[in-house]
Amino acid sequence: MRRKGRVMGFAGLLGNEDLKARLTASFRAGKHSHCYILTGPEGSGKKTLAKLLSQALQCEAADAPCGRCPICRKTENGTHPDVICVDDPERKTVPVELIRQLQADAYVRPNEGNKKVYIIPRAQDMTDNAQNALLKLIEEPPSYAVFLLLTTNTEKLLPTVRSRSVELRLEPVARDQAVMWLSGKCPEHDRQTLQAAYVRCGGFLGQMLEFVKEHKELPQTEQFVSAFAANDRYELTRLWCSMEKMPRDQLYQCLSRFKQLLTDALMVRSGMPGSPEALKIGQRRTAQDLSCAAAQLQKAMEYCAANVGAGHICGHLAVSL
Repeated sequence: MRRKGRVMGFAGLLGNEDLKARLTASFRAGKHSHCYILTGPEGSGKKTLAKLLSQALQCEAADAPCGRCPICRKTENGTHPDVICVDDPERKTVPVELIRQLQADAYVRPNEGNKKVYIIPRAQDMTDNAQNALLKLIEEPPSYAVFLLLTTNTEKLLPTVRSRSVELRLEPVARDQAVMWLSGKCPEHDRQTLQAAYVRCGGFLGQMLEFVKEHKELPQTEQFVSAFAANDRYELTRLWCSMEKMPRDQLYQCLSRFKQLLTDALMVRSGMPGSPEALKIGQRRTAQDLSCAAAQLQKAMEYCAANVGAGHICGHLAVSL
């Protein structure tokens, strides 16, 4: 019986039904590649798929990954000694030294698992030397070694690396499934906001979640929406005056949110779904109003970045908006 809260097989990856069917059939037949390229935009599920593949490679259940055995739980928690992340977040690139360490480790047999799984989460950032070093390994790997290369851009990988790997391309999730998933993660948001997140992020769940989390309304947002939608210059001026003593980073955050709302309102005017705030603005102001105001907010954000005082920036906005 399946334990509540855990899923079996590759069901933990939403959408991507064809990809999951191929992987399920492959693992049931006892076949897998020694090197996979997991490719898709940020937030498309590459890390989720890498974890599921790592579980499937280690799990001994008939329908691996089972998601409930000690092996799967260790992999899920990031504590399995034979599932190894190869990265240095402090570096902009993945240097050859890191891959050489991987090479040395790859010839040491697994500690407790059937396989040693190496996950490279920023494969597109490997230098050419690093990729060439990896190529030597994936050309003649140890029988127990499997490499998972996660990338947002396969074109940055050498053709020789790509030709020796199986590419797994992540696709957007269908609208209803994605919105239902996001609703479970963010029940405090209305369906219009979730629908807008789907459209804006193209159905990639990680991006949708980030979009919604980053756009929690600031205290000043309601006042801006109400005043700008009504073209109430007095209320807008009151808003700018209340913000003129803000720290620059906080002011920048507010201005960025206001600009995003205007951009969303422009999308609403073109017939796309939007949040209630964007709908309110888009229904009451013209596209020219929105474009001009967004340009002024962008200029104010650039002033923030250039260390112009908050008072001067708010004064500029009081005049221009």
